[in-house]
Amino acid sequence: MENQGTININGVDYPIEGERNVLEVIRKANIEIPTFCYHSELSVYGACRLCMVDINGGSIQASCSTPPEAGMVIKTHTEQIRKIRKVNLELLLANHDVSCPSCARSNNCKLQDLSRRLGVDEKRFKKTDKIRPIDNLSPSIVYDPNKCVLCGDCIRVCKEVQSVGAIDFTKRGADTIVGAAFGKSLNEVECVYCGQCVSVCPVGALTPKSETTEVWKALHDPTKKVIAQIAPAVRVAIGEGFGMSAGETSMGQVVSALRKLGFDQVYDTSFAADLTVIEEANEFIKRKTEGGALPQFTSCCPSWVKFTEQYFTDLIPHLSSCKSPQQMFGSVAKRVLPEILGVDRKDIVMVSIMPCTAKKFEAKREEFIHEGEPEVDHVLTTEGLGRMIDEAGIQFSKLEPESLDLPLGFKTGGGVLFGNSGGVTEAVLRYASEKLTGKKMEDHHFELVRGKDGLRVATVKLGEVTLKLAMVHSLSNARKVCQQVMAGEVDYDFIEVMACPGGCIAGGGQPISFETDYKAKRTKGLYKVDTMLQLHKPQDNPYVKELYTNLLGTPGSETAHLLLHTHYHGRRRITNQNIVVRDTAAHKINVSVCVGTNCYIKGSQDILTRLNKYVVENKLADRVGFQGQEEMVDVKATFCFEKCEKAPLVSIDNIQIEKATFEKAVEVLERQLEKFKMPVE
Repeated sequence: MENQGTININGVDYPIEGERNVLEVIRKANIEIPTFCYHSELSVYGACRLCMVDINGGSIQASCSTPPEAGMVIKTHTEQIRKIRKVNLELLLANHDVSCPSCARSNNCKLQDLSRRLGVDEKRFKKTDKIRPIDNLSPSIVYDPNKCVLCGDCIRVCKEVQSVGAIDFTKRGADTIVGAAFGKSLNEVECVYCGQCVSVCPVGALTPKSETTEVWKALHDPTKKVIAQIAPAVRVAIGEGFGMSAGETSMGQVVSALRKLGFDQVYDTSFAADLTVIEEANEFIKRKTEGGALPQFTSCCPSWVKFTEQYFTDLIPHLSSCKSPQQMFGSVAKRVLPEILGVDRKDIVMVSIMPCTAKKFEAKREEFIHEGEPEVDHVLTTEGLGRMIDEAGIQFSKLEPESLDLPLGFKTGGGVLFGNSGGVTEAVLRYASEKLTGKKMEDHHFELVRGKDGLRVATVKLGEVTLKLAMVHSLSNARKVCQQVMAGEVDYDFIEVMACPGGCIAGGGQPISFETDYKAKRTKGLYKVDTMLQLHKPQDNPYVKELYTNLLGTPGSETAHLLLHTHYHGRRRITNQNIVVRDTAAHKINVSVCVGTNCYIKGSQDILTRLNKYVVENKLADRVGFQGQEEMVDVKATFCFEKCEKAPLVSIDNIQIEKATFEKAVEVLERQLEKFKMPVE
């Protein structure tokens, strides 16, 4: 890279080579400046003031927000700078719930680490007496505002990387907190549960919701068979919590640890990923060759699915109907294991080990609960399993590797690649290439779909069929692609979307890492696993073939649809929040008009305006009606009826009008008025 001059850091000259700020040049000099609010993937914020340095002998500036200029002379640890950093840390501690022994982030907390590094051994500032309620209503994430240091990392990753913006700073001055709209829980707003806020939180204010207590209870119940399924990305990350390097594969140790914890059977979610490839690829080929909703979007990532349900309901038909590998596995396991293990279905407890916080939400979706029985009973994140291993006193790094159980523990490299961005597409291509050409494929690699860019496009010719593919990670990139698809600006056939940067390897349930290259190492680790396995194409998995022979029949069969496919629906972005347009003392006729995105685009605002005008002009809000009750019509704007495909939607006294018009709404309103003997004048 072109040398843009040099800056002097602690007496040594270092070249400026395209760095955005002084901090990056300092780190290039192998000096670790402390920060809370700086992440290279996010915008510069400069809130924590821990990265202050002395520039040109007396100018104290934040190194993260100062562009490097040739000739700068920088001191990183003068006496004044050291004092400033310590005072800033003490102020943070005064507003932080210091409950380190019981904190989920103990021993992996930036505040704890920096306090030790900078020698903060006393707190000279009075601790705040404000105790704020903990939000633990979300199925995936717990938010403890008492631990928040207001660094803003979670807000920026939610807005900038995921384009969701479910949280922001609320209130002012000393009362400032991070929170959701209208003071609601994360469970009641447009949070997609991706957990990227958890990944960047330096202090444990945001953590994955724990299910370890429920899993321990199942393990201690002698009447239950507790089954584990392990997602692909777990094997290249869990070891980081036990001193291993990022990307180092530790699947054998995970299996050994699970057996020592008391799990009866240990399987691989990659088996179900192989199954997903066959079902999804056949669905795609049918759409491509016989006609169907294209592009086809993948449906493996629950955060992406919820994102679609909230923001792009017109694209729901474009989602693959396939369940995610987690849910496919749970569905199949609870169908075949009772006979194999000789137990009743009700006595099987399915536990998923996932890199993802959104999988907790997915397991609790109503589509995946049948007659009160979920396909997956409990979801442990990677870090959650790590805590259980620690609690049991198991020395993970000293474990001898053990093998997975059969038949659901066998997988191919294609299934393992699901943990990487581009992995689903590559696995589908490994299947589709042989299906469309009728020829056995020798080289199973599709390097053109790999890479770290947030959007990658590839064109592949398979026999007589040409496929245009897109691979997307991070929901901000997904939003752009969705907008392009809606506008008719692109003509992709197949689009893979993963909510987390780089894919599941960087899921919100993975161990928190402060290394700059941990994602690349984890990604490389999964590609290595694929290379070392004997089989690489999902269609070659002998146990998947056996499952089709003995149970499923053919891909897309009636049984396959029953066990492996599902449907999705429009979803409200915020719950129980109405905008009162005309409030009445005694509601007798309630009129609610959805003004959510999809309904708004299709004309609901015009319907709302005209209905309100109709109520005023016909004096329906200020006249005495039946039995002398006053103000009979109440008009509200609401946000979602979760039937976005039938927009616009209006509800009048709980009578839902689909694809509503003003005329249809008035017709229903007049019928309801007649019941109360209030004819329109």
